[in-house]
Amino acid sequence: MPAVHTLLLEEALQDSPQTRSLLSVFEEDAGTLTDYTNQLLQSMQRVYGAQSEMGLATEQLSRQLLEYEKQNFALGKGDEEVISTLQQFAKTVGELNTLHSELATQMADRMIFPMIQFREKDLTEISTLREIFGIASDEHEAAMVKYSRLPKKKENEKVKAELVGEVAYSRRKQHQASMQYYCALNALQYRKRVAMLEPMLGYTQAQINFYKKGIDLVSKKMDSFLASVSSMTQNIQAQLDSEAEAMRMTQRELLSMEDTVYMPDRDPAPVNRTLIQKAGYLNIRNKTGLVTTAWDRLYFFTQGGNLMCQPRGAVAGGMVLDLDNSSVMAVECEDRRYCFQITSPNGKTSMILQAESKREYEEWICTLNNISRQIYLTDNPEAVAIRLNQTAIQAVTPITSFEKRGEGSPNPDRAKPGGMQSSSGASQKTSSAPEPEDLIVPGTPIQFDIMLPASEFQDQNRTGGRRTNPFGETDDDCSPESDDSLLQQVFAVRFLGSMAVRSGQSQEVIYEAMRQVLAARAIHNIFKTTESHLMVTSSSLRLIDPQTQVTRISFQLQEVTQFAAHQENGRLMGFVVEGRDWSEGDEEGEPSFSAFVFESNTEGEKICYTISLGKDIIEAKKDPEALAQLLKNMPLTNEGKFLLLNSETGNTANGGAPDEEESEA
Repeated sequence: MPAVHTLLLEEALQDSPQTRSLLSVFEEDAGTLTDYTNQLLQSMQRVYGAQSEMGLATEQLSRQLLEYEKQNFALGKGDEEVISTLQQFAKTVGELNTLHSELATQMADRMIFPMIQFREKDLTEISTLREIFGIASDEHEAAMVKYSRLPKKKENEKVKAELVGEVAYSRRKQHQASMQYYCALNALQYRKRVAMLEPMLGYTQAQINFYKKGIDLVSKKMDSFLASVSSMTQNIQAQLDSEAEAMRMTQRELLSMEDTVYMPDRDPAPVNRTLIQKAGYLNIRNKTGLVTTAWDRLYFFTQGGNLMCQPRGAVAGGMVLDLDNSSVMAVECEDRRYCFQITSPNGKTSMILQAESKREYEEWICTLNNISRQIYLTDNPEAVAIRLNQTAIQAVTPITSFEKRGEGSPNPDRAKPGGMQSSSGASQKTSSAPEPEDLIVPGTPIQFDIMLPASEFQDQNRTGGRRTNPFGETDDDCSPESDDSLLQQVFAVRFLGSMAVRSGQSQEVIYEAMRQVLAARAIHNIFKTTESHLMVTSSSLRLIDPQTQVTRISFQLQEVTQFAAHQENGRLMGFVVEGRDWSEGDEEGEPSFSAFVFESNTEGEKICYTISLGKDIIEAKKDPEALAQLLKNMPLTNEGKFLLLNSETGNTANGGAPDEEESEA
């Protein structure tokens, strides 16, 4: 027999969105089983009642048994043994379509009664336990709301003790209700198998015992078949008994824990200040009007450099805030305890969150500060977090006001340049979206490292808290090719991955490559990226190591067939490069395409605009008048050599941009 899907009782206490999402799948499966059971029972009752139309009734029953294979159960289709057994039963019912009214009593005892008992006992129990679980969850949420509103300044120990007891009682009640509900849903996966097989077993036995037509060959075949079905149901029942005993043991073990497990702010474990990942429930303050606010309890977790939020029942979480270079600090808010504030680098976006306990409160602040410093991008994030532990300790000291960053802090300009377009051909969308298999061959390998590793925290003894200007190339660093270029622009980027694609004529292939690269990084827990410099000239694209100034890879601009920025995450961009494949012996070589995906410190649209401008210059060089008109409309340097673009890095064309000040928030 195949393995049976089960809900883990150990996860009942945490009640995470992932567990709730899996629970909804089991509930959907139970609903589908209820609908199918009702349909099957109606067919059986028609066989019992419609004696004058017995042939027609059994024919419909035969068809209904075959429908089990087509049922769309949320946990997957029925196993092959049950399906094949029901198919054999359907065939038998089709052959015995000339039944008589004398079978009514036997059919009522052996076929109708077990199915009614299954529906009234097992399925009704699931519905009742679901209502009890919902009531317990609501009572726990109400108790947590009261506990979260417990004042800090005028703390009443009696009131606090009552609220703590109420939270512990409601949480224990919810824990017990959830485990009973989980056990019933797990047992249903076994009982539904028996419920599907046992009625048909009794029905067929009644048919054979009644007729006794003396067809020894047929009788022997049916006896063997029914014996195998009986053995199957006994094996399933034995598995159910074993699983039920194991669930009872687990339930007793989990309920034997100390009461402090159910009490908030009673965790004796020390605070871990070196975390770079964190997950748990937090209260978030939302504005409901000009002066009114409301607090919602949601599940938050960190992923890379982002703060994510996942509502209950959702399959996946969504990004709430980019934590890179953000500030995290403790604040006083509406006389609530354990509140802290996260503010974006430009100070325009902020949110206030409340932790459940002091330990969670301090760990969240330390973790978010570690992520804000981009420790997760280093070779040894744990060691870096230990060295910066003192800063994390200072962050958990409450303050009553928030001051915006100085003008020297990075403040990316999110406004897109006017008239920015990816390319003349890239703006056109196909009428119908292609399938992923048409864009990228399934199973195509992904390359995650193309450059030498470079870490922002390799030199911890630097002074002044400043780092080397990533755009400070000198005239000596420029190749002869770049000296003759009319366009030279440098962007700080992080290489995410590259892979072979089937075509380079559609932006959809770039979006699909982005999706597969990000998904592969998430699946394999590859969060580290290395910063490099992407130099765009009017003739080529060059990826340069910022420390050694070594060109890691370069492409001619004519080889870039498509480029685009992500439609939702503006910091993601990619381009497709055309090459030649001479493996088949063709003199000209077959065209091959590769997609490269980057994450930029600036908006990806600016990089796409610069690449588009470089292609325009290449086309304009073919016509001197067009080139002169293009240069007339664009500002140049004093030497008339390089084109100046408005970007966040300042005058990067001449390498004159000031050093960026590293954020210490």
